[in-house]
Amino acid sequence: MMTAAFFAAARPLFGGKMNQSQVNGLEALLSATAGLHLTHRAYLLATAHHETAKTMQPVRETLAGTDDKAIQILESSWARGRLPWVKTPYWRKDKDGKSWLGRGYVQLTHKANYQKASQLVGVDLVANPNAAMRANLAARILVEGCSAGLFTGKKLSDYLPGDYEGARRVVNGTDMAKEIARLAQGYEAALRALGAANAPSKPTPNPVPVYPPAPAPADAASATPGGLIVAALIAVALVAVFLLKG
Repeated sequence: MMTAAFFAAARPLFGGKMNQSQVNGLEALLSATAGLHLTHRAYLLATAHHETAKTMQPVRETLAGTDDKAIQILESSWARGRLPWVKTPYWRKDKDGKSWLGRGYVQLTHKANYQKASQLVGVDLVANPNAAMRANLAARILVEGCSAGLFTGKKLSDYLPGDYEGARRVVNGTDMAKEIARLAQGYEAALRALGAANAPSKPTPNPVPVYPPAPAPADAASATPGGLIVAALIAVALVAVFLLKG
């Protein structure tokens, strides 16, 4: 796959330059979304861009390096009233010592959603919720989850093609819907550049040989003056022979 055209078109979405980790993440997501409708691919890339703070790598909620640090940050925000939309502190560890905080390319939260995702991708995420941080598995959860309506009951096909802004409801209501729609438009342009770069080139037709015209057959109308004189002399000679015989 020729991706140079894609990265040239996508680079402005990252402020003009990208690091190797971002490149690797995008390549993994391009592979995971291959075969999907162009607008679905664009929106999934835009979602990953937003949800991972443009790292293009699976992350924990709050971007913390460990579960314990993420829990600490979430507890502090909860105590200060900065998470008014959260009814239950889902990040707190259960009796088995597991936290159901957000993980992946798209933030998979709550044990029930980990259970649904496990059934969708065929991997037991309940036994090991941190498996959602593996890049290949995180990509499958993003792609298959958004396609099947795992996160909110809404699917990509409910909005796309045609409504990038509305498609945010597939993941998280209308939060940052306009910004993510703008990103999706940028990724769509990059994907079109990728498609054009990978399109098979048309074969150059073989040149048609041009031959010089064949010479026209000689006839009375095209005879040269010298030829006419010779013909006349022959005719006279034949008449003379005929008279002599007579």
